Amino acid sequence: MSVPSPMVEVVATGRYLPERVVTNDDLREFVETSDEWIRTRTGIVTRRLAREDELAAEMAAESSRIALERAGVEASDVDAIIMSTATPDRLLPSTACDLQALIGADGAMAFDVQAACSGWLYAMSMGEGYLAAGRVDTVLVVASEKMSAILDWTDRTTCVLFGDGSGAAVLRRGDGTKGILSSFHASDGRLAELLWRKSGGAKVPLTPERVAGREHLMLMSGREIFKNAVRSMAQACDEALDRAGLTGDDIDLMIPHQANIRIIESTAKYAGIPMDKVYVNVDRYGNMSSASIPVALDEALEDGAIQPGMKVLSATFGAGLTWGSMVWQF
Repeated sequence: MSVPSPMVEVVATGRYLPERVVTNDDLREFVETSDEWIRTRTGIVTRRLAREDELAAEMAAESSRIALERAGVEASDVDAIIMSTATPDRLLPSTACDLQALIGADGAMAFDVQAACSGWLYAMSMGEGYLAAGRVDTVLVVASEKMSAILDWTDRTTCVLFGDGSGAAVLRRGDGTKGILSSFHASDGRLAELLWRKSGGAKVPLTPERVAGREHLMLMSGREIFKNAVRSMAQACDEALDRAGLTGDDIDLMIPHQANIRIIESTAKYAGIPMDKVYVNVDRYGNMSSASIPVALDEALEDGAIQPGMKVLSATFGAGLTWGSMVWQF
C-alpha cells in the first residue's frame, strides 16, 4: 500500500499551562495519598491547576493566540474554530463561541466537540474535512480543559490523575508534501458509565441534594478504563497505520494521550514502538484530557523532538467511550 498524499497540514501550534504547579506531596494535604503511590501507578509527579476564576475559554485564547502568531495568521482570517472540551465554562452557548469573541475571530463559525480525551483528534479530522472539501481556508482547532473543576477532591483514585491546560493548532491546505496522512475514530456508548458525570444534564438535573452527594463530579472505574484504553488505543494505532500504508517501524515519534505511564507503555509496546521514540510529559502535567496531545505536540515541535520529514503517530482514548488515532508527516 502506498503512502497517501496529505491534503491538510498543521501550520503552527501553541499551548497554555496555568502557573500553579501542584506536586504529589501537595495533594497529601487534603487526600490520603503519597508521592510513591501516585508515581508508581501513574508516572505523574506534578500537574498544573487553573485558578478558580480562570476559564477554559481564556486558556484556549492564550494557546490560540500563540498558534495564530506563529502561523502568521490574523484572527480575522480564521474561517472555523473547532474546540474540544469536556469542561465547558457553561452549557449554553458553546465555549468555542466565547473563544471566538475573546480572540476577535469575527468571521469564523465556532462550535464545540465533546468526545472527552479523544476530542482534539476528532476535531482535527473535522477541520481536515472542511479544508479538503474546499469549504474553508483556515481552521483553528483547540482543546482546553479545566479538569480541576469536575474532580472529586476527596477521591484519591481520580483527583491525583488530572491537570488543566490548553493546546491549539492552525490548519490549512498544504502542497501534498506534509500534513495529515490518516486518521481513525470509534466509540462505544454502551460503556458510557465507566467514565461519566451522573448529574448535571437534562436527564438528571442538578439539585442541592445531588450537588451535596457530589453527583455532578466525575466518576471512573479505573480497572475497566485501563483495560479498554489499552485495547482500543492498540486498535486505533493499527487502523491509522494501515490507512497510511505504514507500520510501527516507519514511525519516528509517537505522541499518545497522556493518561498514565502504564497505558502509554502498553500502547507503545503493542504498536511496536520503543519508548525512546515515545513523547511523554504526563509526569509534569498529568492527564489534561483532550488538551494532552496538542500540548505534547507543541512541546515536541518546540524542543526539536519533531524534525522535518518525520512521521508522527498519535492515539487517544476517553469517556464515551471514544478512541482514535492520527498519523502526520512533518
